[in-house]
Amino acid sequence: MWMPPGQNQSWVSEFILRGFSCDPMSNRILFIAFLLLYLSSVLGNGLIVILICLDVNLHTPMYFFLCILSLLDVGCVTTTVPQMLVHLLAQSQTIAFAGCWLQMYVFGTLGLTECLLFVVMAYDRYVAICYPLRYTVLLSWGLCTRLAAGTWACGFFSSLIHTFSTMRLPYCGPNVVNHYFCEGPSVRSLACTDTHLIAMVDLVISVFMVVVPLSLILASYISIVQAILKIKSTQARCKAFSTCASHLTVVTFFYAPATYIYMRPNSSYSPERDKQISLFYNVFTALLNPVVYSLRNKDIKGAFFKVMGRGRVAW
Repeated sequence: MWMPPGQNQSWVSEFILRGFSCDPMSNRILFIAFLLLYLSSVLGNGLIVILICLDVNLHTPMYFFLCILSLLDVGCVTTTVPQMLVHLLAQSQTIAFAGCWLQMYVFGTLGLTECLLFVVMAYDRYVAICYPLRYTVLLSWGLCTRLAAGTWACGFFSSLIHTFSTMRLPYCGPNVVNHYFCEGPSVRSLACTDTHLIAMVDLVISVFMVVVPLSLILASYISIVQAILKIKSTQARCKAFSTCASHLTVVTFFYAPATYIYMRPNSSYSPERDKQISLFYNVFTALLNPVVYSLRNKDIKGAFFKVMGRGRVAW
């Protein structure tokens, strides 16, 4: 049910984010834990961005997309975690209606952009392994720029549809969101009207932004595995598998919980379980990305030691 144009879109002027616990001692422990996770995520992803920008050897399509992924991860955790940290220590857990709208939109934009970026990264690995001699031709810098811009554009517009359809619903109370941030399904459950039509819209968006990209990633890796098995050199084969394993690990930790949250039926909605699962694609994935791509990547480690060496010499 849509509210008529010009009419106040909600009786609710603010929402209350319940978070994880009402116990002050538990909240202090959670504050320390999530603060460490947040700082580690920002520092880890920030370090990857700095290394890629400083080391000329990393100025390739693969690391260009990895740099964008790190920026998206920093944006995702910064959209939700700092506010959650404040709410863990503050007596008030309120968020204005406009603030909830903005948080939902920004988080959705970054998350949907990341969904599509994983497809682009899979295509990058497909070209690098299946057509290594034509890699720089097939993935020119012009094409890389257009692919990156396309993922951002799709994320912006898809999130706008999702957010607008959710926040235009009438909210006449209660206003307690059983979550640590304004996530679509959690906020929509408070609407005082039938939300099946909006849920169908979200399902269609999820199919195009989750199922289709995931299918393309799987198709790419089927071709990649077939190409790797044809490589005669054991060392080259292991290197190719190692490169793909990093990407597949991150994709799994991101897509598995996101698919569950946004593609399950409304009847299986469980606020407490959803809060825990959302931590995987929001907080833990952002922490996992720099760990996976730095510990398993010789180029990143080499760039780190090179930059550190320059710093010591300059000092």
